[in-house]
Amino acid sequence: MKILVCISNVPDTTSKINFTEGDTKFDTNGVQFVINPNDEFGLTRAMWFKEKQGAAVHVVTVGGAQTEPTIRKALAIGADEAIRINAEPTDGSFVARQLAEVVKNGGYDLVIAGRESIDYNGGMVPGILATLLDMNFVNTCIGLEVDGNNATAMREIDGGKEKISTSLPLVIGGQKGLVEESDLRIPNMRGIMMARKKALNVVEPVDAPKPTQDQKFEKPAAKGPVKLVDASNVEELVELLHNEAKVI
Repeated sequence: MKILVCISNVPDTTSKINFTEGDTKFDTNGVQFVINPNDEFGLTRAMWFKEKQGAAVHVVTVGGAQTEPTIRKALAIGADEAIRINAEPTDGSFVARQLAEVVKNGGYDLVIAGRESIDYNGGMVPGILATLLDMNFVNTCIGLEVDGNNATAMREIDGGKEKISTSLPLVIGGQKGLVEESDLRIPNMRGIMMARKKALNVVEPVDAPKPTQDQKFEKPAAKGPVKLVDASNVEELVELLHNEAKVI
């Protein structure tokens, strides 16, 4: 089985977010970038398939040279090969079309992407990718088993879970539950040294439209002051919740 894991290079959740040029551009100064958490769950599951079933695992990202430390981390975790598509990932449709070319040329059986990235939260890339490739698709995937060309997936739905039988080739939009946080891997020194010898291939993007464009960003309003209520003063708490917070 040949697996391609799609990796997004996203700001660490602890980073302080700012914008420049009249709130039209994201300010990357001082921001630490990491593997998108939903993609990291997928990468960890792919590593399980590699260790248990002998799968080959490749990773791919769309981005400039500044994304290479992130994808090198994926190699250090255990991926066999990496591909960087040399383009700015400014639109979900554009990104999906770039990834589709890699899948077509690589002959992958399973494509694992995160259901969304934590920066723009577009949530569109896996579905568009599956449509372009005419491959089976399972979104919000929280469990995956593969036996030959047959796959069994568990996905999250409103109010519960759904078990699905499908077949390869397959695209999934993964999330937490595909593996648990305790299963995520930290590269060790041996993995980091081996990653330096693994292939990181840079390919140029194909011509593709960018149907959407960011016009402006707006940060959420700052949190207001906190009112402390004595634990024994239940009446004051109820009054504040009712008349001021208006939540009851």
